[in-house]
Amino acid sequence: MDIELKKITVRELTKGYQDNNEDGVIGFDGKLDIRPPYQREFVYDEKERNAVLDTLRKDFPLNVMYWAVREDGNFEVIDGQQRTISICQYVEGDFSIDGIGFYNLTNDKQEEILDYTLMVYYCSGTDSEKLDWFETINIAGKVLTKQELRNAVYSGSWVSDAKRYFSKSSRPKIGDEYLSGSANRQEYLETAIDWISEGKIEDYMSKNQHEPNANELWLYFQAVISWVKATFPKYRKETKGLKWGLLYNEFKDQKFDSKKLEEQITDLMIDDDVQNKKGIYVYVLTGKEKYLNIRAFSDKQKRETYERQKGICIVCKQHFEIHEMEADHIDPWHSGGKTTAENCQMLCKEDNRRKSGK
Repeated sequence: MDIELKKITVRELTKGYQDNNEDGVIGFDGKLDIRPPYQREFVYDEKERNAVLDTLRKDFPLNVMYWAVREDGNFEVIDGQQRTISICQYVEGDFSIDGIGFYNLTNDKQEEILDYTLMVYYCSGTDSEKLDWFETINIAGKVLTKQELRNAVYSGSWVSDAKRYFSKSSRPKIGDEYLSGSANRQEYLETAIDWISEGKIEDYMSKNQHEPNANELWLYFQAVISWVKATFPKYRKETKGLKWGLLYNEFKDQKFDSKKLEEQITDLMIDDDVQNKKGIYVYVLTGKEKYLNIRAFSDKQKRETYERQKGICIVCKQHFEIHEMEADHIDPWHSGGKTTAENCQMLCKEDNRRKSGK
């Protein structure tokens, strides 16, 4: 990782400043992405903003800022975004302090501010080095999300296009009801990439960084949502935030009877033994009970059963202390057995594990 300290004047920083709203904020003669299009919009409140300008006007040192060096030689603000925007907005005349704007100052005072020197670290290196470094410095203030940091490292035509579908307020509202998080914090984009790459987000972004568009990701995402709606036509709040893409990857080629699935889901939703209702959707596809978090026998039920059996394991007929035994359903849950005292039996740990394995 190559980190080089540079001195940048406010005059240089604010040259070519443009605030294009959702399309981002640029400065430094068009060579600096102050707030890239894919990042959420955040602006300091009046007190924080005024403190930045007060620091400049008194010629006190401002905290060092960090810029990422891109492959094309341009830059992107990684740390110091709000300080930079506050400075540029003041010089542009977007706000005043105590009724005094930049253009109300004398020429000498204006020149003092424009000549103020900012300390900036230029950070360049491999993608993984930059990501590690950005995560290290991203520890205070209005921190970036993991995906916002990735977007900075793998910036390019692909990210710019992907944010049209997953980040901007004008994006197509497809599948929002199935996603957790926030679009403007890049969590929708992160989810889609996580699904298509099956957890290898950095690898996928690196591979596609210079692709002209994100059509592959967008078409994949639409296919996932269409599959979910066709497989589970009835929407419930429990469907929000599930790893639908991973389920789609595994089961998209299998044929399911959506009507029978719905009947099964309804029964499971009203089953008191099922503790994890969100896991029902994964269970009906995989058949794995671990996703349901089936209600366990209470300590009272275990003690009652242990005393009734006089500490004797039902299988091996040997005597054990209660801590050496485990509760088991006589009639298995998947066969309709309930988690009640009447359906409880105590087995030694070895026999219970052997039974579970079968």
